[in-house]
Amino acid sequence: MSEQNDSQYTLLNSISLPSDLRALPMEQLPQVCDELRRKIIDEVAGNPGHFASSLGVVELTVALHYVYDTPYDRLLWDVGHQAYGHKILTGRREQFHTNRHFHGIRPFPSPAESEYDAFTAGHASNSISAALGMALAARAHGEKRHVVAVIGDGAMSGGLAYEGLNNAANTPNDVLIILNDNNMSIDHSVGGMKHLLHHLLTNPTYNHLRYRASNKLMSIGWMNEHRKRILLRFSNSVKSLLTRQQNVFEGMDIRYFGPADGHDVIGLVRTLRAIKDMSGPKLLHIHTVKGHGFKPAEHGGALWHAPGKFDPHTGELIRSDETGLPPKFQDVFGHTLLELAGQNEKIVGVTPAMPSGCSLSIMMKAMPQRAFDVGIAEGHAVTFSAGMAKDGLLPFCNIYSSFAQRAYDNIIHDVAISRLNVVLCLDRAGLVGEDGPTHHGAFDLAYLRSIPNMTVASPMDEIELRHLMYSAQLPEQGPYAIRYPRGRGSQPDWRQPMHAIPKGQGRRLKEGRDLAVLTIGPIGMTAVQAIRSYERVHQGVSIAHYDMRFLKPLDERLLTEVAATFRRIITIEDGTRVGGLGTAVLEWMSDHGCAPAVRRLGLPDSFVEHGSPAELYHLCGLDAEGIERAIGECVPGV
Repeated sequence: MSEQNDSQYTLLNSISLPSDLRALPMEQLPQVCDELRRKIIDEVAGNPGHFASSLGVVELTVALHYVYDTPYDRLLWDVGHQAYGHKILTGRREQFHTNRHFHGIRPFPSPAESEYDAFTAGHASNSISAALGMALAARAHGEKRHVVAVIGDGAMSGGLAYEGLNNAANTPNDVLIILNDNNMSIDHSVGGMKHLLHHLLTNPTYNHLRYRASNKLMSIGWMNEHRKRILLRFSNSVKSLLTRQQNVFEGMDIRYFGPADGHDVIGLVRTLRAIKDMSGPKLLHIHTVKGHGFKPAEHGGALWHAPGKFDPHTGELIRSDETGLPPKFQDVFGHTLLELAGQNEKIVGVTPAMPSGCSLSIMMKAMPQRAFDVGIAEGHAVTFSAGMAKDGLLPFCNIYSSFAQRAYDNIIHDVAISRLNVVLCLDRAGLVGEDGPTHHGAFDLAYLRSIPNMTVASPMDEIELRHLMYSAQLPEQGPYAIRYPRGRGSQPDWRQPMHAIPKGQGRRLKEGRDLAVLTIGPIGMTAVQAIRSYERVHQGVSIAHYDMRFLKPLDERLLTEVAATFRRIITIEDGTRVGGLGTAVLEWMSDHGCAPAVRRLGLPDSFVEHGSPAELYHLCGLDAEGIERAIGECVPGV
């Protein structure tokens, strides 16, 4: 960053840690917010990442670190893409330009990176549960630690959030939940009474009198937990009567404050100070605008969630020339699903809050009555799909691979046991890149393979994706999972006529005599490059290549051929080596009395860090260079 640009951060540059922020007079906080917002805009414009969410909570971020003694007090972000301002204020300002880079700052809060990151936050809806656990741990240790959970960006649509709320309402704790409402329509601010009550209920005098009255009743033996709950219900009922409104939080006996202006940093500081030491679970409801302070992002909807590079002054997006490039896998899915839905009236589409990312938006636009966004609720998405399948529809349920982990029980109990024809389309399989370990689709092959009645497939390219989608919607297919990666494929001419692929049928792509390479999914294209390169250098060596297509059921005909022909085998997959294709092949060979030497290539039994996909596949030995090296180590006599 140039000195000219850096000079605009006169206050921000003086803040290395939140303790520096707390040393400033409160009147300077609006300027800190302006500089912090500009810093995020300048950095993300050239180093793409999540954008609008962090802009929307700048004032809240500053207010929280100003009022609370972080990192002793715990601050949990849900979801993690709200936390860029938090990172900048907590010792990572100078390193923020490395955000999402290989070996740079992590894309989401992580305790392994900073003590200010109280909890890992890559996915949504976990903050309340984790905060409650931390509050009870502090109580057990006799510590006076405050715990704050910031939940927003649709995370309240996840069922885990309500499980946490239910437990928080029935467990002694002092957790503060901040609901960052950026157009979730949980509540409506009407008239002056709402604001009057907000100031009343956060007024120190009011709460001091309330506290003294409560202690007096306890001292004479009248107040106990049961009666305290009755009084809280009565208080909430009076407030609901006066405002002619009620909300789910007060119905759960959680003290509710708000809605407050989430972009008034001075007002937020005063409110947080007023409620900071109140006993019992509390919820502060704030209204914010996603992308606040950058006009294009305020009105740009999903586009500015993670926009890529843009001009920080004009907001003009900087797009590379994509002419002639192969399409993205997700776009092939979206167009193919619409094509199939036009042929099969039973087909419907379902996604948990990712219609643009997974391209279900294509069907939503053309057939809005047959495509459903259910919010951040993966378990519900699967069971909702199961209900439709039970009564004759054919749902294609598209979930990002790592997000589908939260629906594992639903896949087993609500789909697989009843053999319902739900097509699980698992986008973002394999290493997704800069979003890191919380988003890598590393485990889908392994966790789906163990489920009875499941078909588990992965296409080598976009044309194969179309064939598998066509096959999955044919009658009597049962539970069917298709996993494919993020990003571009390899086939510009992908709009080929679709045909059925029999369940469990792989294919031999290349004959050979010295070594058999078995792949599943798009990693097979990388294997093709490695095999060609190796044979070009080592004349006379002949390597066979099999695209298994299906992990479950395995193509036993191909495996019988491989076992009878080759003494050495390499299996390659872009999922964990534990329990995936390599494990399945080893088990099959053992069960059938075959004993070839099997070398398994796949993701390690560890969480892979963030970086570009090319960097990460090289790190894991799954790029063409790594596969070629493994081939050289396995070819006999070379």
